[in-house]
Amino acid sequence: MTDNEALTEEQVGGRVAGLLLAAGGGRRLGGRPKALLEHRGHPLVEHAVGALRAAGCARVHVVLGARAEDVRARAALDGCVLVDNPDWERGMGSSLRAGLDSLAGTGTRAALVCLVDQPGIGAQALARVRAGYRDGTSLVSAAYAGVRGHPVLLGAAHWAGIAATATGDRGARAYLGEHEAEIALVECGDVARPYDIDTEADLVHLE
Repeated sequence: MTDNEALTEEQVGGRVAGLLLAAGGGRRLGGRPKALLEHRGHPLVEHAVGALRAAGCARVHVVLGARAEDVRARAALDGCVLVDNPDWERGMGSSLRAGLDSLAGTGTRAALVCLVDQPGIGAQALARVRAGYRDGTSLVSAAYAGVRGHPVLLGAAHWAGIAATATGDRGARAYLGEHEAEIALVECGDVARPYDIDTEADLVHLE
């Protein structure tokens, strides 16, 4: 079977890996790493990993940075591939590059990328975007009232181009902007809330 043929759920699961970016230091949160913020009795990093698995990702890579050892000690991340990003202070772009690099050679054909500080985006939205996978050239993004947001699915054919443009906190934004016409948008506004936990005021979203 080729990538272009219809894929079963099991086959998609083997070709699409979850990639969780969880390295941020929470500068605007007084230096509290976002991965360790509590939500529903668990660190945000655990919450996000659970959502990725519930969405069908058998392989999950988690990029760590700020207080990585504390995250390893306090969060239940069994079965995940933990990727250390020593350059996490340079922004999300460095974490995206580290995560994509960690997937090289695994047979993964696409990465379903989500951010640790968006707990309002759960398994339903992740599964919808994951279901948009067709082959290694796929680019799929969640949309909220038609506006592109997270999560995003990045086919392996795009990883080199994304890595070359992922600088600072831009992540894949520049690359996706250049390839807008190739992106399949999947509306998720009915099942997810795309807020970020960036400042003290945002902590009201945590339960």
